[in-house]
Amino acid sequence: MKKLILPLLLLVAFGMLAAVESAPSEVVGYVKYDMVAGLNLVALPMATDWLWASDLGTAQSGNVDAIFAWNATDQLWSGAADLGGFWDGDFEIGSGDVLWVNALTPAAFYSIGDMPAQNATYSLLTGLNTVMVPLNKSNLTWASEVGIDIGTSDAVFYWNNTDQLWGGAADLGGFWDGDFEVAIGYPLWVNSTAPVVWPSRAVMNAPLRTSK
Repeated sequence: MKKLILPLLLLVAFGMLAAVESAPSEVVGYVKYDMVAGLNLVALPMATDWLWASDLGTAQSGNVDAIFAWNATDQLWSGAADLGGFWDGDFEIGSGDVLWVNALTPAAFYSIGDMPAQNATYSLLTGLNTVMVPLNKSNLTWASEVGIDIGTSDAVFYWNNTDQLWGGAADLGGFWDGDFEVAIGYPLWVNSTAPVVWPSRAVMNAPLRTSK
């Protein structure tokens, strides 16, 4: 997965990253995910005009025929499938969401738009939950750091597009076996041992949005 946030006025990358954390409402750009033929885990870091999974699917010019979201309450994936222009099981989506999409051919997937007015935050339940590394959390560069920052997570997983399998890191008493690199916008599947809101509103400097 390649990620790039490209602001207006051709700001240099370093300056752009500073803008991501200091003035999110003033930045317009995109985040790119390289999809393979098959299932791909992507996120919607930028503010999006897509309101429904079908909107996202339609925007992919027929290359995406199914879109899934993780239901943390039921601990199951559920989704929408394109039945020749009618999306059976269509569901609402929004900025900060993590989605598992099936692509028919390799393609680039873009989350394009303004920086979201509120930084992503997630109400995690006990068990598995989907999250992305929020755009204002560039200090988190390893899966172990995400797990430690959440505070209740003992395992962090990523989707391996090439192998079409989950891989991940597990906390073995302070040592994270299988640790891997992450970056802002990176979609993840995390296990939480208790309900928690992440990132905590108490430690953030900007208003936050709770994902669906």
